[in-house]
Amino acid sequence: MALPDAEERTTWDVPTFRINGKMFALASPVGRRPAVWCKAPPGAQVILVEAAPERFFRPPYLGHKGWIGIWLDVELDWAEMDDLIGRSYQLIAPKKRRAGADTSVSPRNKSLRRLVHAKREKSGLRFSTKA
Repeated sequence: MALPDAEERTTWDVPTFRINGKMFALASPVGRRPAVWCKAPPGAQVILVEAAPERFFRPPYLGHKGWIGIWLDVELDWAEMDDLIGRSYQLIAPKKRRAGADTSVSPRNKSLRRLVHAKREKSGLRFSTKA
């Protein structure tokens, strides 16, 4: 990922993204639906899931901690993905890393984009995305 000190590590047979060993995002399907999960600020999960259940969900295992799930088998808004994953990074990163960090992870971030497309291909889904 293009975030300072972020690393990708496979855990539980899924790609996880971490800063200083702490996870801020992961790509894990729920059933047969591909998804990305990330940490969210207090209250954001309820707002997003209620406003757009076709795009967001409360993920198992981490949902009770306020994490959100983002379905990858729907039309994606990359600016929104950029913001949500960048915010998750900011919530987990040490204070010295947060200040002035470029948290951009949109299509410019080839690692995340490859991951999303790989999940789609594996699931056999075909659909367009917003760039």
